Amino acid sequence: MNDVHWMKRALDLARKAEKAGEVPVGAVLVKDNQIVAEGWNQPITSHDATSHAEIMAMRAAGKKLNNYRLTDTTMYVTLEPCSMCVGAMIHARVAKVVYGAAEPRTGALGGAFNLLEANQHNHIFDVVSGVLADESKVLLQSFFRSRRK
Repeated sequence: MNDVHWMKRALDLARKAEKAGEVPVGAVLVKDNQIVAEGWNQPITSHDATSHAEIMAMRAAGKKLNNYRLTDTTMYVTLEPCSMCVGAMIHARVAKVVYGAAEPRTGALGGAFNLLEANQHNHIFDVVSGVLADESKVLLQSFFRSRRK
């Protein structure tokens, strides 16, 4: 399976978030070509600002693997992660992050700034950007357009 395959699953999860009234972001954590855990944005419904798609996937993966270290995993997420999510992925030792749409306002992998460029971190992960970016962007733009009406 390739990056496009897993990003399509993340987009399905983003649509699940949208149906719940959440910003449509989905995340899939993969290890050895198998889904370890999934997540979608839930801060509104959970009343928890930390319930971003990536965090939800990492929480579920930690419980499933009985370990907060998520080594040798790849996180697929439809939107460039924020600083909170990038920080959590650094601490969890995620190996690679693949994201769809760039986030110029709050993206922490090059959109607004790049948290991985801080030399203080003892872990760095690989980054692939722009996988199904147009689909992710259209989904987000449509969501926000409908909210403004």
